[in-house]
Amino acid sequence: MRRAWMIVRCLLAVFVLLASWQVGGARAEVPAERLAMLQRGVALTGWFRFPASHDPAALGTWIADGALASLRRVGFGFVRLPVDPGLLTEPGIPAALEEAIRRLHRHGFAVVVSLHPIDWHLETSAADRAALRTAWNRLAPVLRRAGARSSVAELLNEPVFPGDPAGWQALQHELLRTVRAVLPDHTIVLTGPDWSSVDGLLAMTPEPDANVVYTVHLYTPAELTALAPWRPALDRTALARLPFPTTKASRCEDLAAATDAETAGVIRFYCAQHWDAARVAAMLDRAAAWGRRHRVPLLLGEFGATARLMPSARFAWIRAVRETAERAGMGWALWGYDDVMGLAVDRAALRRPGPGPPLDPRLLDALGLPAPN
Repeated sequence: MRRAWMIVRCLLAVFVLLASWQVGGARAEVPAERLAMLQRGVALTGWFRFPASHDPAALGTWIADGALASLRRVGFGFVRLPVDPGLLTEPGIPAALEEAIRRLHRHGFAVVVSLHPIDWHLETSAADRAALRTAWNRLAPVLRRAGARSSVAELLNEPVFPGDPAGWQALQHELLRTVRAVLPDHTIVLTGPDWSSVDGLLAMTPEPDANVVYTVHLYTPAELTALAPWRPALDRTALARLPFPTTKASRCEDLAAATDAETAGVIRFYCAQHWDAARVAAMLDRAAAWGRRHRVPLLLGEFGATARLMPSARFAWIRAVRETAERAGMGWALWGYDDVMGLAVDRAALRRPGPGPPLDPRLLDALGLPAPN
């Protein structure tokens, strides 16, 4: 009798464990077919973030079918769709967003919907934290109706929380639980603080939810990829000639000698770091090691380099980042289709009928994608 009672107790414990696994914490892993969709992506940066018109009808024609077909034809498998949470309060916008997601699905894309606030200060503002929750109360039902197979929820783009990774972790944990209650089967993208940097990721403890992907963003070194935008007085023409890799010290000295003292200091600082593909790989490999240690999938959710940069350096850096991500088993998403950091397609050309705007074959080659026919 005592043995039978012990068996019953064990069975009850297993039942409770399974019930808690289903309801509150760990969940089934990211489906393999969903991870396979999230390998090569591009952001449509201006559709629901800084759109020229907030009219739902105009948003429905923001991009023509030919442009979407062109992206699919060269091998992009998913689209990252940034959304300004302020738009979600306007009449007709959630329905327009839902139709945009369904339209992307019809073209064969998985869609990562990413919340991109413009001027929130979540570290200090209770009102902004409330606005974050409200935004997901509006956005989660849209994704639920769009379906879990090809729709992914990215909770927040590039949280900051300087010196306070625990503060961001607590807020993200709370938000994950709230969104998960509405989207029980969707894959959810999480990130670390410090602008979704590698260091921010390493400061994180993974959530007890296995149907998540962790994202990092990479624009380092920003002196090269973005021409040091935080110092507006610099000579951007000189910075645009920075080399990658930095193999010849004489080239750096020639650049420094031909510009002003402040810009020359930045050039010398950049060149002293000896940036090359191996150094880029070392950065991303730190993230990959974190992912292997915690047995979680990673996504390089943003990377790119300005089209103002010398093409040889630009394409070499993009190739180095992409190849490192792929070796580490990370999917990636270029920022973006209609942005100077990526394909730099003119937004006015997106609506035109036909095969879609031309795509730079050199950039596609750096991304490991075929040139369009």
